[in-house]
Amino acid sequence: MENIDKKVEEKLQNTDSKKKEQILAEFSTFIDYLGDKVAMGEKMGLSEERIAQLATKIADYLAKKEDPKNSEEYLLQRLWQVGNKEEQHMLAHMLVKLAKDQN
Repeated sequence: MENIDKKVEEKLQNTDSKKKEQILAEFSTFIDYLGDKVAMGEKMGLSEERIAQLATKIADYLAKKEDPKNSEEYLLQRLWQVGNKEEQHMLAHMLVKLAKDQN
């Protein structure tokens, strides 16, 4: 499982800024992208809990390193910032569910 954590970290660090801009420009594009990654994780046999843990890592990165591009992302960033670790993890679960529901 550490290998997956490392791959996620590398992907976050190495995604070029133009691609990030495309993904984050519209909330629906972001959710579709997340949904594709959730589906990939499920195909790899990851549990919903494990996917939520990875989503937590991604959300933490986005909250700290990326400026929101729209009102939905701004709301998510603010919720992330005011939440404690447990609340952030639950928000990650909800985002995973939302992404699955959209796809």
